[in-house]
Amino acid sequence: MALDVEHRPSDSPYVARVWRGHSTGVERMTSVATSHWELVVWRHRGSVHVAVRGPETAASVAAVPDDSASVGITFAHGVSMPHLPVSRLVDRDLESPHATSRSFVLGGEEWELPRYEVAEVFVDRLVRAGVLVRDPLVREAVDADREPGVGARSVQRRVAATTGLTRSAIRQIDRVREAAVLLGEGAAPLDVVHRLGYYDQPHLARSLTRFIGRTATQLRRGDGDQPLSLLYKTDDPTGS
Repeated sequence: MALDVEHRPSDSPYVARVWRGHSTGVERMTSVATSHWELVVWRHRGSVHVAVRGPETAASVAAVPDDSASVGITFAHGVSMPHLPVSRLVDRDLESPHATSRSFVLGGEEWELPRYEVAEVFVDRLVRAGVLVRDPLVREAVDADREPGVGARSVQRRVAATTGLTRSAIRQIDRVREAAVLLGEGAAPLDVVHRLGYYDQPHLARSLTRFIGRTATQLRRGDGDQPLSLLYKTDDPTGS
């Protein structure tokens, strides 16, 4: 049984990461919390499906079609679709009602299915057509240690409008995902607490249970009833 996933970073300001995967003998996975929304294409038993998946605010169990192949584009903070606000997608997904082996419908128009190797070409087409827009201030606000040079309320509104989440929620989710990666590499829980600024080990444990669906011990041992969805180092240029 396996859930094999390959992923890579992107040089596009609209894209956080591109991934593809294949499942064999896996019925369910633990879908960990994520502060990003994404577009996913999957093929299963001769059928093609396309869906927009919103940010996830807690870990959950998700069904995995056996012997399916998927391609996903995870969008950067601040990227949104004017016709489909991200706030409507939090903890849910919307599947395209019209998908074929070659194309699907998004924003009332037909688009060729994106491919892993050239996903940025597909994204550029969406940008030129106005299906995707970007607010650079949002990414700056999420990444920066201090507020950008505009009013705090204005920043909060713009972050919520383009991500569906508060700045605080984004940082909680991104921090615990980083913690999960470090623990999976064998880091000691106390070291992770100090490195990422948790109050103490119980604080870390609560965050892991809520957002990742695993304990620190399970992550360090690679244990779990089902595989985890994609986790990666956000500062790793190789995607390894």
